[in-house]
Amino acid sequence: MAEEKEPITIKKYANRRLYNTGTSTYVTLEDLATMVKAGDNFVVFDAKTGEEITRSVLAQIIFEQENKEGQSLLPIAFLRQLIRFYGNSMQMLVPSFLEQSIDSLTSQQGKFREQITQAFGAGGFGTIEDQVRRNMEMFEKTFAMFAPFARGQAKSAADKPQGSSSEMDELKQQLDEMQKKLDKLGNKE
Repeated sequence: MAEEKEPITIKKYANRRLYNTGTSTYVTLEDLATMVKAGDNFVVFDAKTGEEITRSVLAQIIFEQENKEGQSLLPIAFLRQLIRFYGNSMQMLVPSFLEQSIDSLTSQQGKFREQITQAFGAGGFGTIEDQVRRNMEMFEKTFAMFAPFARGQAKSAADKPQGSSSEMDELKQQLDEMQKKLDKLGNKE
């Protein structure tokens, strides 16, 4: 059985500076976020009162992450519902439910990564993106074969395709959006 390490102690001073007592250095919220991602366990204490304030510092890290462009994880509907649970009779059940849900998600994420690696090799999401691009090219070529006149209309003076061509544009837009999401997922690796 692995021995659990003592959590790192972080002190928060009145000037809002955070001090890592383990390394004897000042740290930022970004540093603490990096520690969380690395699996380092820490507790935060108010330097003046000695009160543990880990929860509020972690919430502050989430707030900072949510405000970064393209980083939001929490949908607005979820945040609204979460606020509704405060003071509600269900409030006591929410923390354990959320903890079980995130544990399940983390477990499924690990299994998904294993399956992607087995299916596509070490390239993972990059290989999926390549496949999506190839499929899109093949789709466009196939469409051109079955609708040669639609391409001619698109290049005509109208500059806007009619009928099924607008549907094609919509499909292309949806595929572009999916590609952007895949790119973001690939960048998180």
